[in-house]
Amino acid sequence: MDESVFIPFEIDEVQDAEERPSKTYRLDLDKGRIAGFVDGQEAVRQAIRKAIITPRFKCLIYDNQYGCEVEDAVTRNDATQEYVEAAVPGFVRDALKPDTRILQVYDFSFEFDEDKAYIAFCADTIFGKVSIEEVIA
Repeated sequence: MDESVFIPFEIDEVQDAEERPSKTYRLDLDKGRIAGFVDGQEAVRQAIRKAIITPRFKCLIYDNQYGCEVEDAVTRNDATQEYVEAAVPGFVRDALKPDTRILQVYDFSFEFDEDKAYIAFCADTIFGKVSIEEVIA
């Protein structure tokens, strides 16, 4: 190694990990556009919805840790309502686990209409409780 290129440094102190700011672009997920900014609780609600509707392992811009397998669970030909109700809470919790702003996910409820599943749940976040409703088709 060329010593003239290497620049040594010292770590003076270890800093605790800080929560990243929540301010981000407002995504209108229903219309597919960006309009303004969101912060706090609304930013976390948006992050939850986006993580759930993004299929894991299928979007090249994300690593295999981002996204959710809910859509595959709901749209499988052999998926029963019982299977969806049993599998989806685990998939959602797994998708949201990396986000340190989300403390707990609970109180799942389901409604089914032909090939769609209406999923609702609550999440405790560092900004308070949010309710999420999503349609998976």
